[in-house]
Amino acid sequence: MSPTVVVIGGGYGGSAAAKALDGVADVVLVDPKDAFFHAVGALRAVVDPEFLPKVFFPYDKLLTNGRVVRDRAVRVEPGRVTLASGEELAADYIVLASGSGYPFPAKSDLDDTAAAQQKYKAAHADLLAAEHVLLLGAGPVGLEFAGEIKAVWPEKKVVVVDPVADILSEYEPELREEIRRQLAELDVQLVLGEPLKENPPTVPGERGTFHVSTTADVDITADIWFRCFGVVPHTDYLAGALADVRRANGEVAVTDTLQVEGQDTVFALGDITDISESKRAGTASRHAQVVADNIKALIKGEDSEGLATYRPGPAAILLPLGPTGGAAQLPGQGVLGADVAAQYKGADLLTGRFGELFGTRTT
Repeated sequence: MSPTVVVIGGGYGGSAAAKALDGVADVVLVDPKDAFFHAVGALRAVVDPEFLPKVFFPYDKLLTNGRVVRDRAVRVEPGRVTLASGEELAADYIVLASGSGYPFPAKSDLDDTAAAQQKYKAAHADLLAAEHVLLLGAGPVGLEFAGEIKAVWPEKKVVVVDPVADILSEYEPELREEIRRQLAELDVQLVLGEPLKENPPTVPGERGTFHVSTTADVDITADIWFRCFGVVPHTDYLAGALADVRRANGEVAVTDTLQVEGQDTVFALGDITDISESKRAGTASRHAQVVADNIKALIKGEDSEGLATYRPGPAAILLPLGPTGGAAQLPGQGVLGADVAAQYKGADLLTGRFGELFGTRTT
């Protein structure tokens, strides 16, 4: 009998880990969604409805031997996973890959693909009709969203507000300067170092004209606004011996082998880990490789002292501003311009790569 590996969450890291382990273990991937949601392409899906179908990938071709269970984990402890349906899964190994929540539209908050697509279409219609757009948050999401909006509707007025004094402060000055330069060319207004006195009175993502002002009395009028900050790890299902490894912010304490602290057969990856680094799709995929390698080693009976370790790399980012704009900071290559950002990410937002993973790519 092959050992059973239960993977909680079918996002970037969970799907990659499940795929990598499919040939050596009885893999059960648990996720409440009926399809993988490619969040990297979510912002373009708002501005371009034709792109929308490209960010949903059915799970049915992900695993050859294992199975995908459409359900939600409500209690996870070493050796056992309890689902919302009441089903219990015995597990020799558990991979916690439940990811995080983030405000729409950067992530979908619906489990049903048809309902999620309808919500994106409604947001597109409201955004199409709006003349002035307010984005709260000048991190990568807010800046990328501004670029996507301007690429489709260059005439729209876009204002990005954030209490931080500068954009992308963890990256090189050359990168910040290049992004600011391109945003200025796009006529995106950055209002930094001053938060709003109060949030807009309308619902995020729905059209409705409003007036707000910052603490420095900068007045802003807009027809629609979006929240572009606020990551919330999904880990409230941890129970028993795993309850104590959940930090106050929801993150899970892990060792450098990505085993949950105090556990030999429970691993965690992606957004939910307490590793100090940028939480992005590429990071989760790198975590998944380490987790898969270590579970394979344990299955083979190898000594736990020889397990692979994960070390965060230097700060890196690929930040597209629409299909042809943006900039990048890559290890060993320094700061690169729009051509590289478009080639590596912006042109198709990695849809081709994930089409290969989920077996949906056509040639």
